[in-house]
Amino acid sequence: MSRIDVKKTYKLYINGAFPRSESGRVYEVKNAKGVFIANPALASRKDLRDAVVASRGAFGKWNGSTAYLRGQIIYRVAEMLEGRKAQFESELKATGDKTKISDAIDLIVWYAGWSDKLSALNGVTNPVSGPFYNFTTPEALGVVGIISKPDFLNFIDSLMSVIVSGNSSVIVAPGALAVPAMSFAEVLATSDLPAGVANILTGKVDELAPWMASHMDIDGLDVSGAKKVAELKIAGAENLKRIHTFTRVKNPARILAFMEAKTVWHTIGI
Repeated sequence: MSRIDVKKTYKLYINGAFPRSESGRVYEVKNAKGVFIANPALASRKDLRDAVVASRGAFGKWNGSTAYLRGQIIYRVAEMLEGRKAQFESELKATGDKTKISDAIDLIVWYAGWSDKLSALNGVTNPVSGPFYNFTTPEALGVVGIISKPDFLNFIDSLMSVIVSGNSSVIVAPGALAVPAMSFAEVLATSDLPAGVANILTGKVDELAPWMASHMDIDGLDVSGAKKVAELKIAGAENLKRIHTFTRVKNPARILAFMEAKTVWHTIGI
């Protein structure tokens, strides 16, 4: 007797859980031949608000953890993804994504290695006149929204570059990217990454991006996957959001773009 396959239900990833969109909306993903693949959730403005609340709540603990621990957790993400290579290769092939899953895994390991080296990369001892030490060190910005480009390698690059420094995030995976992105959410959920550090929404960029830009509790935006960047910069001006686009993958400057410089004065003991 033949059995009926258990089909995967594609939801959202918010605060470490997998809720359906509060709107109940979905959209179709088909392959190049028009064959149906999945019905991912079409995230709403309410879903975005929930994701930002979760991200803000997770920021303090994640940013307060040691750089070494963050690197270990991100490396664990790579380990978990390595164990599911076959699944991701199948999903990427089905959706027409040209990303090599081995490249995505190696990219995560590369970012894990940067976690405890950022102070050396962009920190400095400042020359001052007087009995003081003056240090400038980089620290995380806060909650960062991400509009990903529609391929899995850029999705990994944009997410890892934000969270490795201690930021928390809300990332939008548009179109067919929803399929591997939500499978990656399952990897994150089993890799020791604290709930709320990475929240993944699927749906329409044109719908979600303006809400992200105007949201007062999002501190920065990576809009590399958006088209109307000028409009987003205007919408994000009210709370002085840092809004960036990136063209290169695997670039340390992408990490530093969402970090602030903190300067500390300390007296020299006699």
